Formats: sequence, C-alpha cells, structure tokens
Amino acid sequence: MDQLKQLESFVSVAQRGSLSAAARAAGITPAVVGRRLDALEQRLGVKLLVRTTRSISLTFEGSAFLEDCQRVLNDLSNAEAAVSLGGVKPSGHLRISAPAGFGRRHVAPLVRDFLAANPEVSCSLDLSDRLVDLANEGLDCAVRIGELADSSLVSVRLAENRRVVVASPDYLARHGVPETPDDLEQHVCLSLGPQRGWQFSAADGSQIIVKVGGRLECNDGAVLHEWALAGQGLAWRSRWEVGADLRAGRLVSVLDAHAAAPNGIYAVFPHRRNLALRVRAFIDHLKGCFGDPAYWARL
Repeated sequence: MDQLKQLESFVSVAQRGSLSAAARAAGITPAVVGRRLDALEQRLGVKLLVRTTRSISLTFEGSAFLEDCQRVLNDLSNAEAAVSLGGVKPSGHLRISAPAGFGRRHVAPLVRDFLAANPEVSCSLDLSDRLVDLANEGLDCAVRIGELADSSLVSVRLAENRRVVVASPDYLARHGVPETPDDLEQHVCLSLGPQRGWQFSAADGSQIIVKVGGRLECNDGAVLHEWALAGQGLAWRSRWEVGADLRAGRLVSVLDAHAAAPNGIYAVFPHRRNLALRVRAFIDHLKGCFGDPAYWARL
C-alpha cells in the first residue's frame, strides 16, 4: 500500500507541477507528499524530480518512470473496474480525436470494429492535425503521435512511430541513392511546408536535424506521399503510411542506417479515476490492435 501511495503521489506531482497541488487533490498535507517522494527516490536509488522553491521538474529517469507509473496505475484501475462492474457492458457516446492522416488510415477502421463489438456505444471521431484541448472540447480521449508536451494528461503508449526517407525506384535510378544525410543537399526533398528539417541519428547516437529543400512542398502529408510515388523526390514519412508501398516495391527506403530513434503513438485522456468503461474498452482495443506486430505486417 505504501508503494502504491508513493507512485500515486509521484504521478500527481508530475501532472500538477507542485507538492501543494498534489496534496490538495489527495486531501493530505504537502509534507506527506514530500515524504512519499523521498521514500520512493530512496527505494529506487535514483532522483526522479528536481525540486526548488519555485518549480518542480522531472529528471530524465523521472520522465521515463512517469510513463510506466501512469500505465501501471491505469491498468490497476481497469482491473478494479472489471471486477466491480462484473457483466456491465460499455455504453454511451464516445468522443475521440486523432491526427487526420493516421486517423483515416488506422483509427477509423478500428472505431468501426469497436462499435460492431459494442452495439450500445456510439462515437464521434474528430480528425484534425491541430492539438485539441480534450477537457475544454469535451473529448474522452485522443490519439497522438510524437513527444507529449502536456504532462497533465494520462498517456498510454500504443506503438512505435518510425520515420523513414523514401523515394520511388525511378527517382533513385535517375538521381542516385543518398549514402549520408549530407547527401540530401544534392537531392530533391519533398518538404511538409516550412518544416525545420529531417531528423537523423549521428554516429554517437545523438539526434541531428538536416535542413532540406526542393521545388515542391506541401502542408498535407498525403500529397507528399503521392509525389514520392510519382518519382518527384525524397520524402520523410512514417512507416505506418508507407509500409505497404515499401513491401510492394513502389517505394524504397534510404538512409536507414542513419534513422532517428522512433517516437511513440499514444492514447491520452484527461484523468484516470472514474474513467468511463467505454473509454477504457476503446483504449484496450487500440492497444490490442496496435501492439500486435501482425496488424502492421498486413497493412
């Protein structure tokens, strides 16, 4: 029980940004929260939080541990709900947000399957590339890709998002194959609008960003995909978008040895306690599908 309270206090402080706010939410004193954090760090043997009189920030180890703690606490809540609810089935209206391209290709079909298995649930799916405000816009959960900036949201990692540089065989036959990121200066690169550059890994494992340019740019990733298929240049795309084309040979990936580390595909929601059964069930549905390697292999 003490260990669980320590985890709950750590997550609450990380989400709310202060011991006082976490203490108010739990109905205890800041001193009790502080003692729990001290005991947790002593038990683990690592520093999780940097605390000053003005602010609290996560250490590198703390950031990684936070994600695991959120998942563990969420799984525990789901297990308790499954026991206490017994035969109750998901019902009601589910409001979901997802990035437009990924949502069309990978979320919408799973929504259809989820509703088929849960006839008492209805759903509104908002496909948009803007960063929606879940609480103020009345959304139950969102699918997000990349780094999560808002630590006040509970997150569940669904899958890895790997990005690759791709081109058509025709383009590579005409222009050659780049061997290093520096070679991109000699190629036509299809840019997603005025983006800051493409990410790669250096020999020491650090991240490097390479500025790219060419005659074509567009703020719609689907258009860049089509241009790459048409032999117009190199594009930096996610494997969930181009995987089928790579397997079919319509596109070829290059610079794989320099690929940046993957980021994540997440489900996020505003709170953990008293989460509606339909929301928990849908997130479990996403986890089950996206966590299965066979799902990505057959697309």
